[in-house]
Amino acid sequence: MTDTNKKPSYIAEVLTEALPYIKRFRGKSIVIKYGGNAMSDEILKAGFARDVVLMKLVGMNPVVVHGGGPQIDATLEKLGKKSKFVEGMRITDSETMDIVEMVLGDLVNKEIVSLINHFGGHAVGLSGKDDGLIRAKKMMVKKNSPEMNVPEIIDLGHVGDVHSIDKSVIDMLIQGDSIPVVAPIGVDESGQSYNINADLVAGKIAEVLSAEKLIMLTNTEGLLDKNGKVLTGVSVEEVDNLIKKGTIHGGMLPKIRSALDAVHAGVQTSHIIDGRVKHAVLLEILTDEGVGTLIHSHKAHRGDTS
Repeated sequence: MTDTNKKPSYIAEVLTEALPYIKRFRGKSIVIKYGGNAMSDEILKAGFARDVVLMKLVGMNPVVVHGGGPQIDATLEKLGKKSKFVEGMRITDSETMDIVEMVLGDLVNKEIVSLINHFGGHAVGLSGKDDGLIRAKKMMVKKNSPEMNVPEIIDLGHVGDVHSIDKSVIDMLIQGDSIPVVAPIGVDESGQSYNINADLVAGKIAEVLSAEKLIMLTNTEGLLDKNGKVLTGVSVEEVDNLIKKGTIHGGMLPKIRSALDAVHAGVQTSHIIDGRVKHAVLLEILTDEGVGTLIHSHKAHRGDTS
């Protein structure tokens, strides 16, 4: 049989494999944290937008929360302002906060919305400031130092944590057959704006929506064991043990903690997937193997479509 004859048969097999997943996730909310290489490579950007549109067309309710760190860095550099970080968090003074709002809430958000709409979706861009969607509180970081007996408390400026999410705005858009695209900017009771980690925002939105899934796109294959092998499916307890042993550390920790918190709060599964793979979101949702790590309670496992 020639390759030409094999291709239609292969496509049919893939569609057949996807059917039970489509049936199971129809009408369910799936929150996707969009970032990393998937936001900078033109082919991957187009693939992501197509994935989101297809999800909506088959009856799922995708909600996109995006980052934009590299874009913020590039804009600051053009303005002659150097980025400074403490414990992985960007120190955000008033001037930097203005730039963050411009880049995340305007440039990046509009680009994602435009791309999804280009491929036939109906995306609506939101800042967490819109209608009080994300209520923020100021974040303070404790830094341990060998020279000091007590941790140093560091003021990061306009860096926030999530105080609460008003899901009514997102619910209204979902019910109107739209795809919400959320910039991770929050506001406190006094009207002060805060830059919030996109992983954290995605996790909290997944919690309040009682989402079926939280999916986080990364620049890695997923969670790795001590031998560098991808862990395709792990329980919450197994992830906790990996953190205690130091197997999971550094920049992956905040992402994993958001994923764990979401599962603890009732989200069925969290996924850490390789955003460098074209159509990674669809491959993770609609195939048995997936393209990353699925974190589940003891009740849910990859490939379970019951």
